[in-house]
Amino acid sequence: MKLELSRVVQGGYRLGVLREIGRASTSSLEVPGCLLYTRCGTVPHLTQDTLHTLSPLPSVTQLTLSTVAEHQEVLEEYKDGFKKFAGLHDTVLYCSLHDPLTPRPAGHVTNKTVSVWGSGGRIELTVGRFMALQKALRPDLYQSMADGETWQGDATSRKRLRKSVDRTLAHLDECLLIHQQTAELQGVEVLGVVEGGDSLEERLRSARETAKRPVGGFCLDGFQTGSMDGPLRTQLISAVAGELPEDKPRLLQGVGRPDEVVACVEAGVDLFESFFPFQVTERGCALTFDLDLSLDPERAGITPSTPVLELELGEELDETWQPERGRDAELEDGAETMTPFEMDLKDTKYRGDFRPLVEGCGCYCCTNHQRAYLHHLLVTNELLAGVLLMLHNTAQYTAFFRALRAALANDQLELFKTRVLRIKRVV
Repeated sequence: MKLELSRVVQGGYRLGVLREIGRASTSSLEVPGCLLYTRCGTVPHLTQDTLHTLSPLPSVTQLTLSTVAEHQEVLEEYKDGFKKFAGLHDTVLYCSLHDPLTPRPAGHVTNKTVSVWGSGGRIELTVGRFMALQKALRPDLYQSMADGETWQGDATSRKRLRKSVDRTLAHLDECLLIHQQTAELQGVEVLGVVEGGDSLEERLRSARETAKRPVGGFCLDGFQTGSMDGPLRTQLISAVAGELPEDKPRLLQGVGRPDEVVACVEAGVDLFESFFPFQVTERGCALTFDLDLSLDPERAGITPSTPVLELELGEELDETWQPERGRDAELEDGAETMTPFEMDLKDTKYRGDFRPLVEGCGCYCCTNHQRAYLHHLLVTNELLAGVLLMLHNTAQYTAFFRALRAALANDQLELFKTRVLRIKRVV
């Protein structure tokens, strides 16, 4: 696996291509970019045939160990790896430890074990069992075992943060030793995990020590949305990035909101998990990005009266946004977490709206259906609503990353933030 950078801004974003990914070394992924989020190898709401009506899709599929650990015996008996088992063709398989959207109780980590939470409850993993699972899954790259619980507490002690880093480094050393002795994992890349919570000292120590190991890239853990203030997160990521080698990718876990993604890209992150479209879909909402930066402001629908979020330099958008709602629409659980980048299709104002979700979007949903039909499917609890919304939201999210890369390449990042994110920096 080789990262070729075409553009690097000192202390900021990186633009390039991650080449020779996977055992066959034939796949590539543009950065900054995202992985394809799945649960047990399947994108929620979508069959493989339905998913592949979208193009292009991320070349790397994310599989979380928590969703497959309870099937270890079956996979070991199958012997041909998870990609063939699940019918995943023409994709690179990345195995992470936890599902970013599955809550997990804290307090179940020891010096020798970590716990994942599957449908049947808690599964305790030693390094030996963790590596046996990797041997059975045969991914193309995987995250090393790590103690990543520190981000869930409001007042994690310095001692606990130090222990988290020590444990994670010890797990990495054991994983690498077993990895080198396992024939089934030859040609597979290991991502070292950087921990340390909100401590700059521990973050830097974790980054420096992990960079000394023979890893293919780095997984930045503990920065999940809600774990810390946005400015602190970008400050820590920038500091960590300065300690990591430039030629290896950096994957950030638990961050998917578009405004947070852009802030983290500016801090030096390359790759993100793509769970955000699923979150939006589960809210009954559709992503509505304006990605055409070639339009003048008036043609793009931006006028002096268009709401623009003004942020102080270094500040991130982290407040929730309340959507406009019809008089007879009720606020449902989770709706308050909506972002400014989505429309609530349960709102009665869409009952007679016969436009596509987003003008110019080429997904199956926008090509064949209207907002009114999606509103009908949602209020009648039809399963097809989830299918169509997931198709659309996945298409919009991957298009968001393509537009972000184009903006970086053309020195249009500030225009991108103003037009797409509706954010204006105040210096």
